Amino acid sequence: MSNNTEMQSNFIYNKITQDVADGKHDGRVHTRFPPEPNGYLHIGHSKAILLNYRLAKAFNGLFNVRFDDTNPVKEEQEFVDSILEDLRWLGVDWGDRLYFASDSFDLKYEFAIRLIKAGRAYVCDLSQDEIREYRGTLTEPGKESPYRNRSVEENLDLFTRMRSGEFADGERVLRAKIDMSSGNLNMRDPVLYRILHATHHRTGDKWCIYPMYDFDHPFTDALEGITHSLCSIEYTDHRPLYDWVVENALELMPEYIKTRSEQTEFARLNMTYTVMSKRKLRRLVEENYVEGWDDPRMPTIAGLRRRGVTPAAIADFQDRVGVARADSTVDLALLEHCVREDLGPKAHRMMAVLEPLKVVITNWPAGKTEMLELENMPGDESASVRQVPFGREIYIEQEDFMEQPVKKFFRLAPGREVRLKGAYIIHCDKVIKDEAGKIIELHCTYDPQTKSGADTSGKKVKGVIHWVSAAHAARVTVRLYDRLFTKEDPEEAGDDFTANINPDSLRILTDVPVEPALAEAAPGSHFQFMRKGYFYLDPEEAKAGKIVYNRTVELRDSWAKKKK
Repeated sequence: MSNNTEMQSNFIYNKITQDVADGKHDGRVHTRFPPEPNGYLHIGHSKAILLNYRLAKAFNGLFNVRFDDTNPVKEEQEFVDSILEDLRWLGVDWGDRLYFASDSFDLKYEFAIRLIKAGRAYVCDLSQDEIREYRGTLTEPGKESPYRNRSVEENLDLFTRMRSGEFADGERVLRAKIDMSSGNLNMRDPVLYRILHATHHRTGDKWCIYPMYDFDHPFTDALEGITHSLCSIEYTDHRPLYDWVVENALELMPEYIKTRSEQTEFARLNMTYTVMSKRKLRRLVEENYVEGWDDPRMPTIAGLRRRGVTPAAIADFQDRVGVARADSTVDLALLEHCVREDLGPKAHRMMAVLEPLKVVITNWPAGKTEMLELENMPGDESASVRQVPFGREIYIEQEDFMEQPVKKFFRLAPGREVRLKGAYIIHCDKVIKDEAGKIIELHCTYDPQTKSGADTSGKKVKGVIHWVSAAHAARVTVRLYDRLFTKEDPEEAGDDFTANINPDSLRILTDVPVEPALAEAAPGSHFQFMRKGYFYLDPEEAKAGKIVYNRTVELRDSWAKKKK
């Protein structure tokens, strides 16, 4: 299992090692994570977060958090708050280097003015569709806009009027003047500024024009002194434009820009049974397929946290995935394996009966309670022990009894014996059914010589089952989570991906009998419910006085069997 700040060798690490050895950027390493505050972070973002943060730590460099808040239509303070909470939870420390793209809107406007004065940007009246049409294709060069050769004076006048709010959304844009015949479509006079009459969550109504990502991002990197701008592979074709912006910023804004930032791409994280698109995650939330961004079925960091996944498990998962140049898809089972590996050595083993069947031990004295000693972590003496009450009536799992047992069924059946975990061996004498023929109760007898740890009977039984004393049981709610989608690639149907939602992704069990200690645990505690999986006491529900356990992961990959 990896520590959050450890850095494993990869091609980016090796590149930076060489850069430092060559004295590039004066030997400095300065990275950043630049989220858009238009949704919650997901497991894919954790790859970029940990990569950037760990690289900075590995080279004694600096790490910034910068919000790319250039689209006020989709951005909200809620998303800013959630992202910062996620970063802290992952163990990321940005010191005093928390920034927003909007912090430097004035400088970016000044940069645009200087580009216009240098004849490298112009105001264009073409519509969005017309700009797309004029841009050409991969095999055909683009056509120059009829407004491309406006004078510097006219461009300055129009851009100033755009800034003052004189024009409607979409009526005009500011474009870079680069090369309409370039083999890279991103270099064919890309849009630098668009008009958006929308209230910004930080700057209010100060601005009605906003920089485009491909203009804002490289300029802000250079402004902050970022040496290595790491991004996902889909931005490879944007790198020439990134370099164009940085070069022009160095030339035209020398009093502000000191660093020749450079972009390096790596493969994004794709995972089976999962969607990563913020637009699609937003659909799941807004169309009520899930109960919010932090629904434990969501791949969001908030959802994983509420499910009980730990930062250490996520770090271990990202280490196992690694950093590569080519995109690939990782099996969700790997993340689940990392969760088990992390929780296995530290989650105390407790007893909870999810689907109870009542058992009456007929030869146990009525009203008698015996406190039994059970290990919290079998084999780990440092985890100590706990006292668990045992009485005449207990609950066992329905699946631990079979009236007509099949071959290799070693649990309870008529005329058979089984050991109760940490307690006694019991013998099933009688099956009680209701009028419909449903089994509602078992009558058993116990052998007092078979007490766990002091067995003098010499009996040997193959089955050991967990149980809870009926008289002493606490009652809780248990939520059983499964994969949100039934298909490995939920997006194979495109926008119809919701058709692949798993109808059994959530089962809610109420009034579940558990041993008393589980009702007294601190919110946020992890436990292994014996034979049922790892569970997490939901701290959000605890705020409302509810005791709700979320299943983090099963004890083994049962989904592989479901697919067969």
